[in-house]
Amino acid sequence: MATIDLHTHTTASDGTNPPAENVRLAREKGLKAIAITDHDTVGGIEEALAAGRECGVEVVPGIEISTLRHGQDVHVLGYFIDYQQEGLHHELHKLRDVRAKRNEMMVARLNELGIEITMEEVRAKQTEPEGNIGRPHIAEVLMDKGIVDSMEEAFEKYLGREGKAYVNPPRISPEDAVRLILRYGGIPVLAHPGLYDDDPLIEELVALGLKGIEVYHPDHTDREIEKYSRIAAELQLIATGGSDFHGERNGHIFHSDLGSQPVPAEVLEKLKQLKHMRDNRAKKEL
Repeated sequence: MATIDLHTHTTASDGTNPPAENVRLAREKGLKAIAITDHDTVGGIEEALAAGRECGVEVVPGIEISTLRHGQDVHVLGYFIDYQQEGLHHELHKLRDVRAKRNEMMVARLNELGIEITMEEVRAKQTEPEGNIGRPHIAEVLMDKGIVDSMEEAFEKYLGREGKAYVNPPRISPEDAVRLILRYGGIPVLAHPGLYDDDPLIEELVALGLKGIEVYHPDHTDREIEKYSRIAAELQLIATGGSDFHGERNGHIFHSDLGSQPVPAEVLEKLKQLKHMRDNRAKKEL
């Protein structure tokens, strides 16, 4: 059975592999398709598409938008987004400004905790000059300094929601992210809902046009997979999934290896059908 991975990150945001490398790895692992879903940027899509044409791997242009609800991160994936539109680039630039502010606030909080770390050290972990800096870059510096032994420990102790250095400046809401993705032709899907403990959010977003939830994710337990599979069926949502692959840092793969959360190719066909219907509707309205 042909399988796909609908959640991967590259050096365009906080992954360690260039987009073309993710595509090459997908081919090695026998995947039919791979989505490039970098945080608040579409900067890796063109390279990935070119590599996909060479490798014979279908590349889905996507994004993962960072939002805030009730003081916690909520991520919304957008598939087949019209990534070349200037209006989208302008909106994403504003989101990246908030991300940069958050990085500085986290580094300052770590300093307050007695951990000597600078933004210069964090920026040095950025392999793509135009890429986004995120928490994994900070975690890598913490590992280098021997403060933590792994990415998981860095997030648990310092950078995750319960961490000592966790901060979250104001940013757009999940509702705004769904609207943004729809405005630019994409199919909105709620990423890893099991991390939020906020299931009422799903129905709220469905009312605005949410089309899927990420059921299969490395941070979901078997029980959560069962629960969100049921919710997807009840709300007639597409049950998507992906590895949330960020590459390897200090010998550790984060979140999990590419292709480790395979979903059947028919999931991609459902997303394509929705995209086709949206595009046809938009043409009729012109």
